[in-house]
Amino acid sequence: MAARKPLVVFGAGQIAEVAWSCFERDSGYEVVAFTVDREYLRVDTLCGRPVFAFDELPARLPPESHAMFVAIAYGRMNQSRRDTVARMQAAGYRCVNYVSSQALVAGEVVPDSNTFVMELNNLQPFSRLGRNVWLWAGNHIGHHSFVEDDCFVASHAVISGSVRIGAATFVGVNATIRDNVTIGRRNVIGAGVVILADTLDEQVYVATKTEPSRVPSHRLRGL
Repeated sequence: MAARKPLVVFGAGQIAEVAWSCFERDSGYEVVAFTVDREYLRVDTLCGRPVFAFDELPARLPPESHAMFVAIAYGRMNQSRRDTVARMQAAGYRCVNYVSSQALVAGEVVPDSNTFVMELNNLQPFSRLGRNVWLWAGNHIGHHSFVEDDCFVASHAVISGSVRIGAATFVGVNATIRDNVTIGRRNVIGAGVVILADTLDEQVYVATKTEPSRVPSHRLRGL
């Protein structure tokens, strides 16, 4: 068996823990350390690995021999992750992808772009992901659709065929986007939202929440 390549994960929160688990169980990389900016350094270890301040990382784990993965979610409309990836690359680190072996990938994923594709995602033929795109578990990316750079798609979203998702957009759980729709840049498509037509840049769509019944559960006759 080929030796696993050493990897450093940027981040020290729950997202970083998820990234560690994915890379450890299902990749050719071994997470050897975590790193954060010094002002956010709160712990010495995480998941049994050391946590280093980034300003000392190149001397300890140089970019010539260690890859990087930036495990930051969607803060500031994905800008925090995008900016951190750029800093890591400027420091010489190669920001690799994670693509689950349990994902169905018939589409195109840009190599070494800090993309994260979790289990049970379905990327149909001729679909494309831009750079630094995160797909949480269980999404459908339809044929000929393009998810542009720096997007985050939460679980069980349905992106139909020939859809374009603008850069830095967040798509919430169980959202549905019909075919041939273009989503503007930096949109927020909330949980459960249904999009049937094109959107403009920087728009926010929020589904109406379900109100509780006035009948309490102990009075229901059907359960």
